[in-house]
Amino acid sequence: MTFASAIVFFVIIFIVISLYKQWLSPALSFIVGVLILGISGILEPKEILAGFSNEQIAVIILLLLISEIIQQTGLTDQIFDLFFRQSKSYKQFLGRIILVVSTLSAFLNNTPLVAVMMPYVHNWSKNSGHITPSKILIPLSYTSILGGCATLIGTSTNLIVNSMIEEQDIIPGLRNLEMFEFAWVGLPMIIIGGIYLLVFSYRLLPENKDFFDEFKANARQYLVETQVKEHAQIVGKSVSEANLRNLRGLFLVKIIRGENEISPVNPDMKLQQKDILVFAGDTTTIADLLHNNKDLEAVESDMVLASRASTHLVEGVVAYNSWLENKSIKASQFRSHYDAAVVAVLRGGEKLTGKIGSIVLKAGDVLLMIAGRDFDRTVQGKNDFYILSENKKLPKVQAWKTVLPLVGLLLAIFFSTFKIVPLFLSASVLLAMLLMLKVSPSTQILRRIDYNLVMIIAMSLALGIGMTKSGVAKIIADFMETIVIPFGDIGVLIGIYMFTTIIGSLVLNKAAVALLFPVVLTLSLQMDINPIPLILCMTFAAAANFLTPIGFQTNMMVYGPGGYSFKDYFYLGLPLTIIYMFVTVSVLKIIYL
Repeated sequence: MTFASAIVFFVIIFIVISLYKQWLSPALSFIVGVLILGISGILEPKEILAGFSNEQIAVIILLLLISEIIQQTGLTDQIFDLFFRQSKSYKQFLGRIILVVSTLSAFLNNTPLVAVMMPYVHNWSKNSGHITPSKILIPLSYTSILGGCATLIGTSTNLIVNSMIEEQDIIPGLRNLEMFEFAWVGLPMIIIGGIYLLVFSYRLLPENKDFFDEFKANARQYLVETQVKEHAQIVGKSVSEANLRNLRGLFLVKIIRGENEISPVNPDMKLQQKDILVFAGDTTTIADLLHNNKDLEAVESDMVLASRASTHLVEGVVAYNSWLENKSIKASQFRSHYDAAVVAVLRGGEKLTGKIGSIVLKAGDVLLMIAGRDFDRTVQGKNDFYILSENKKLPKVQAWKTVLPLVGLLLAIFFSTFKIVPLFLSASVLLAMLLMLKVSPSTQILRRIDYNLVMIIAMSLALGIGMTKSGVAKIIADFMETIVIPFGDIGVLIGIYMFTTIIGSLVLNKAAVALLFPVVLTLSLQMDINPIPLILCMTFAAAANFLTPIGFQTNMMVYGPGGYSFKDYFYLGLPLTIIYMFVTVSVLKIIYL
């Protein structure tokens, strides 16, 4: 092993452990790793930056923005309303999810689709009276994954692999993947996977309580109302001067003054007689609060009950790559940023205890919030967390603005499929047209660019170059060849699928393809096998990630709201993964080898 290969192996191990342990964000993990390769002389600056000029990165950004515009027009909401309004039984509802979500996710970004669909799941579960969201949310995520694997643009993982093909120099003249080349495996798996989910989801998934409904039914467990006594010493003092900030386990959510509700509460606000102070958090500490502050008394009145009923409760899920990750609620200045107070935080289905402001947030955490009047405005255009609103109002958009983005996207796909116009050009023209016609505000939509994803893709391409130059890709390929060669082509495909699945389940699926793409090409060259089926096998294994919540973003999105544990994904996802591997290997063997 050379010095260069030792450095690359070190970088690979660092990236994998950093992603698994969440030492750094995914983008920063890749940046640090690639910079180490640059400093050590393995990569030149132009090789580090080469990925930013890759056409497929631009295509990914364009498609994500177009998907975002389609979501903002409310078209997906209207489709969901049309299909799910009359669903009566569990299998009927889940069957419609499988049909609609898998179809849409083949052409649209599955992250906003799942985000839009989650409130429907909660509402339907509540109306059913006996089916909890935990019986539906993982199947919702899995369905979006099944659909996304059916086309080139269905998931960013497929497009990332296509970008790697453009940048590779191991196999000269290697062609790009076609738009519907994934359908040979993707379409049968939508049918087979859909049947599997319909039959086994209810049996294998837990029946976890919906914490959101539990909160509303037992508000006194999480909210405490006190009233300022007449002639109290704190009358005329500010909230800060009355020492009502930074309380142990509690914080002041709002003040009810006559007919008015004041939220969030400014620290400089002066207190008045008869003010009702509503606290949230660890309500077991209310006795200490009343004991230490003789100017307050506990209350239970019609006014308080009425205010509680009208309280705007919102449930949200911290997004992957959100700036809130690894920050405490207090450090993030949550209330001032979003005009909302966090009442409770759930992680893995359990309510976290202790002082709310000290809780450090993680991706997938469920936040139960009391929202102020400006909450909807402050969260608009941001991807910090996904809202699980109960009463979702469809945006009022002119009919042509609703239809144009979807029709334009279908035309762009048509032109690309028949090689009339490249997808990059057609998608660019469509986005420019949508912005010029003001289908969506340009300032708002441009804020939706996922710069973390861009960095991950660009650095992944650079890492692949480093693995090839240093010989690491050949070392790993030689090792894999000695294991799979006795089993022939089938053994190669199964080995690639299993290896990719394991890595993708522990870290990001995008990291899995970044690490294995140069290995797969080297293995293809050494064994004189058509590289296309090996590349497709790796891509399906990375994108069809069902074993853990870590590997795919939609799995993480439903993790908190469903109150799931890792074993829930494993129980339902392992058989589906085995089925997917069997179908993938069989189809690729028949068509390509």
